[in-house]
Amino acid sequence: MARSSGRKIYAHAKLRRLRTERGMNQVELARSLGISTSYLNQIEHSQRPLTVPVLLRIAEVLGVDPEFFSEAAEERLAADLRAALGDEAAGASTSAEEAVEVARDHPEVARALVALHHRYREASERVAALASADTGALPAGALPPAEPHDEVRDFFYAHHNHFGPLDDAAERSAGVWGLDSVRPTTDVLRQRLARHRVTVVRAAPERSADARRFDAANRLLFLSPWLTEGQQAFQLATQIALLEEGPLLDSLVAAAGLTSTQAEGLARIGLANYFAGALLMPYTAFQAAAEELRYDIELLQARFGVGFETVCHRLSTLQRSGQRGVPFSFLRVDRAGNVSKRQSATAFHFSRLGGTCPLWTVYAAFSSPGRVLNQVAEMPDGERYFWVARTVVRGGAGHHAPRAEFAVALGCELRHAHRLVYAEGLALDDPRAATPIGLGCRICERRDCAQRARPPAGGLLAVDPDRRTHVPYPVETAHAGPRAPGRL
Repeated sequence: MARSSGRKIYAHAKLRRLRTERGMNQVELARSLGISTSYLNQIEHSQRPLTVPVLLRIAEVLGVDPEFFSEAAEERLAADLRAALGDEAAGASTSAEEAVEVARDHPEVARALVALHHRYREASERVAALASADTGALPAGALPPAEPHDEVRDFFYAHHNHFGPLDDAAERSAGVWGLDSVRPTTDVLRQRLARHRVTVVRAAPERSADARRFDAANRLLFLSPWLTEGQQAFQLATQIALLEEGPLLDSLVAAAGLTSTQAEGLARIGLANYFAGALLMPYTAFQAAAEELRYDIELLQARFGVGFETVCHRLSTLQRSGQRGVPFSFLRVDRAGNVSKRQSATAFHFSRLGGTCPLWTVYAAFSSPGRVLNQVAEMPDGERYFWVARTVVRGGAGHHAPRAEFAVALGCELRHAHRLVYAEGLALDDPRAATPIGLGCRICERRDCAQRARPPAGGLLAVDPDRRTHVPYPVETAHAGPRAPGRL
């Protein structure tokens, strides 16, 4: 069994852990799998890769999904580990192969190192902020807690942005309530809220900063007057989730092991939003429509009556076993490069520490607002992905109304691109059509990139834009912006 790049799956560490957890020795497991003990021993020592028949047999005998042996989680962890060790404060450097080996064989150690570095960065930023404000210092040995938003983002990321129990519950509710699978109406959702004695009220324009505000004491749900019908339906569905699916939301949050009440509250809202999307776009109907329309986001918008970003987010959740859609990664950024949403059901691994790549099409979208852009992007390891991106705008109406502009992007492994309408007419198999990108300058190994903002990982080299040759990166300008004319 191999991925698109031809790499075979070696599952020795995961297989050993599974066998140990089941209380089995090699002889017992080999007998259950119908293979020789020597063959199993070779698999557990990375001397033999997993074949499809053996993988399926292991999944059946040990009771796991074949996706359990996917390398995606290990590669994401390896990318985070390289970013952590590549920090100046760490004083270490590791190759991609070494990081993958540690993430594969010793995942708990890798996660501990990444978490330690994350806490270090948070502590450094906190100390710097306290020092600049002259408000004292942290107690000796104290570290600030993890940022709630980051913790919740990692929670969704770890689940590949798919929560089967929420999908199942939303699909059942949509059927029982008689929601039209093509275009749900706000009337049905308002009637459902009326069962809870909740009255939906249009908020005054001057108090419409929040899309939704619930007054529990008076049972009033205020909605911004600037919401479209689809946005209203989404907010109504979110409130229904909070009122009717509380036990399910609580159980998912409890299992997440979050470290603060703020993080738990954010996770609960995020899961309620997930339920809302699944209610307006029930899994079976939406997945079938996506395949029928070849993942045309704007046609899906029209069919289900929701927004562009909402469709993109829903497309990134279609990972139900036996009924999977294209495995997408989903991203939302602003002009400054801040990532406010980041989910992945693919092997693509976002860098959580440091910036992302400026050559990524998601940033080009700001130069062509409202247009869907596409890109074949190649990572340093040779993996290629297909991306589509477009800008979205949030905010009220009127000349003085504040607005927020984002770029949202969907990406999949190149082998899935032929299923997307956006790939029509493109030379997907031509290596020259691919744009070389990286995980961010902090850990990118590319040495021929004119856009880099810091020295490449593994060596202080720079590209002279005049001679197009590699030259030593000057220490005094290693982290500066573009060089001044006439000097390196």
